[in-house]
Amino acid sequence: MIVLVVKYLTPKGFRGITLFPFILLTHKEDREDVVIVNHEMIHIRQQLELLVLPFFLWYGLEFLARWVQFKDRRVAYRNISFEREAYVNEKDLHYLKQRSFWKFWKYV
Repeated sequence: MIVLVVKYLTPKGFRGITLFPFILLTHKEDREDVVIVNHEMIHIRQQLELLVLPFFLWYGLEFLARWVQFKDRRVAYRNISFEREAYVNEKDLHYLKQRSFWKFWKYV
């Protein structure tokens, strides 16, 4: 995992994005925010489990399906299984140590 502060590569309205093996953050101070970093580390694990490229394909297709379902892109984003897992567990700093393989499947 390599954490970089790259203000212009993160989508507008987001504080971070994970593109294995990089975590791109918008603000320098977010490097010290353990919740944001943990959230992005959960995405690192998800990307590894799905061998990176299939993760992004699944992510994109699920986003489109959720957008059709909810007719709101913010709600669609929050309901992607990968995001649901990350948001539910981002404050549990021990989550990745006990997380089982393909745990995101629980949130589909």
